[in-house]
Amino acid sequence: MEEQFVIRRAAAGDAAALLEIYQPYITDTVITFEYEVPAAEEFAARITDTLARFPYLVCQRDGKPVGYAYAHPIRERAAYDWAVELSIYLAPAAQGYGVGTVLYRCLIDLLEMQNVRILYGCVTLPNEKSRRLHEKLGFALTGVWHGSGWKFGRWHDVGWFEKRMGGDGPAQPIVLFDKLKEEKIQECLRRYTAMLNNGGLN
Repeated sequence: MEEQFVIRRAAAGDAAALLEIYQPYITDTVITFEYEVPAAEEFAARITDTLARFPYLVCQRDGKPVGYAYAHPIRERAAYDWAVELSIYLAPAAQGYGVGTVLYRCLIDLLEMQNVRILYGCVTLPNEKSRRLHEKLGFALTGVWHGSGWKFGRWHDVGWFEKRMGGDGPAQPIVLFDKLKEEKIQECLRRYTAMLNNGGLN
């Protein structure tokens, strides 16, 4: 019998299902500042491009994707290579099971394997659920960009949450996600899948 929840690596073929999760965030909320729903082909390219460098994870429930999370560069300059921004989106079917917490934790563990040192979460304010998620996982609010985004006819504040990993020692070379040892990736995915099926981290 299939597990209720499975956390796995995303693939380009997930584009349509993940876009179904993402679309209401574009059309109905200010959680994302994207205005137009991208085509499935463009979304598939985003997944592929991300996976070459960082994790892009899917959580499925009874075989259907109900959430996804990924990391992406925060700036282009080489000195920022150890800093990434995280994003997570959940379908209503994922609510109340701890999916957000477990998926974020899994993503963070994989990034730590890559020698990433600084994590950022960008949150349109107010957003109490996202604030609690970040604070639960050790992020701290480091600043607010006031009125920095225009959507649905008004300006919106954005809060930046930061989590530092690995101390202040010298940076180690970033290991691209597609160069990580597959057994380490799979062990991490199995561990957090089991955690989620055993009640999550609520």
